[in-house]
Amino acid sequence: MKVAINISPEDFKDQEIFDEIIKKASEQSRLIEIELTEGMLMESSQESIEKLFKLKEYGFHIAIDDFGTGYSSLNYLKKFPLDTLKIDRSFIKDYPLTDDGTIAKVISELAKTLNLRTVAEGVETSEQLEFM
Repeated sequence: MKVAINISPEDFKDQEIFDEIIKKASEQSRLIEIELTEGMLMESSQESIEKLFKLKEYGFHIAIDDFGTGYSSLNYLKKFPLDTLKIDRSFIKDYPLTDDGTIAKVISELAKTLNLRTVAEGVETSEQLEFM
């Protein structure tokens, strides 16, 4: 079973914390998914991009959390070594009462085209599950 760890932008930028993560990396790293927010990735410096590639090198999986709520450039999806897009629950929570589900569906199709795994956060009804 894979475990997801949400890392704040401040912690990701902190070199000591990053070094500790890498130091503790082992063959179990492939079972850990590092979640970073879309906003953090958009603000990424070259150093942050290098950190993402280093995490991948050590076997960690990388996910963008709350995808669709920020101001991302879709070009970044190709630039970063990503495995998963986590669709923000705001696009699903009111489905079928509103048409927000359409956005979630489009994000899911985009992820599929880029060979990324998709997680739809906030699915609570059988209608929402069937739709996704």
